[in-house]
Amino acid sequence: MRPISRTLAGALSLIPAAAAVSLVTAPPAAADSVVVGGRQVSTEERPWAVALASRDRFGDTRSGQFCGGVVVAPRTVLTAAHCVSRAVLGVDVSAVGDLTVIAGRDDLRSTGGEELPVRKVRVNPDYDSTTNAGDLAVLTVERGLAGEGLPLARSGDEAYRPGTPAEVYGWGDTTGRGGYASVLHAARVRILEDGICERAYPGSADGTYTPAFMVCAGDNGGGGDACQGDSGGPLVARGRLVGLVSWGSGCGAADTPGVYTRMSAMERVVSQQRVSQPEASQQG
Repeated sequence: MRPISRTLAGALSLIPAAAAVSLVTAPPAAADSVVVGGRQVSTEERPWAVALASRDRFGDTRSGQFCGGVVVAPRTVLTAAHCVSRAVLGVDVSAVGDLTVIAGRDDLRSTGGEELPVRKVRVNPDYDSTTNAGDLAVLTVERGLAGEGLPLARSGDEAYRPGTPAEVYGWGDTTGRGGYASVLHAARVRILEDGICERAYPGSADGTYTPAFMVCAGDNGGGGDACQGDSGGPLVARGRLVGLVSWGSGCGAADTPGVYTRMSAMERVVSQQRVSQPEASQQG
């Protein structure tokens, strides 16, 4: 499975020392050996798509990226709670002195865009690392990010309707075999019926699909999906944030779609922690 960016116990083994957790284009299709499900996109058009990085923990390769994130207010970035866990970082997040949000950098091998130090990390107090429910952390960065934050899809939003086209974004594994992207990618998926993920993930050591807190997305025939290194990245439908990459099994398989943190269930947590004014406290 893949919490962390596709799983932990079957999790840490999936996080390369200089790459860590990830997501996006799909693995090669067995029928024709063509990579399916993803394409390169620009952060200029999607300024809310950001990378979470630490060179101290993950090396200089690809700017130290290990997870994704999404801007929802000038100084507020959302990511997956498991991205800032000891299991992923190797130490408590408070010991990571160079935790950074990278914005406006399409190619992680470049120095474009900006790197903003993370000043606060607030993990959803109701996060359950056993089931993966409530997999959300709210980050406050040092100063305001450029561009508009992505609005959250609220309860009852049409964006959650099964069959709705969506896209998932990240700099993660584009092959399912450790081929990490340096350039931002997007994969087209569809919101799936909860029953599909309930049957795929009825409960195990990897997690349990819980519709109240999770969203199921993928492709009935397999293909587009998130993968290692994409955890915490945005799932977007109808111009709104419907989910964050959380967990699942494999990358792009038809019978094991991706599982995302349902943002409508996280509205209270986000609103309590959101920082919209540049003069807000930077206290750690």
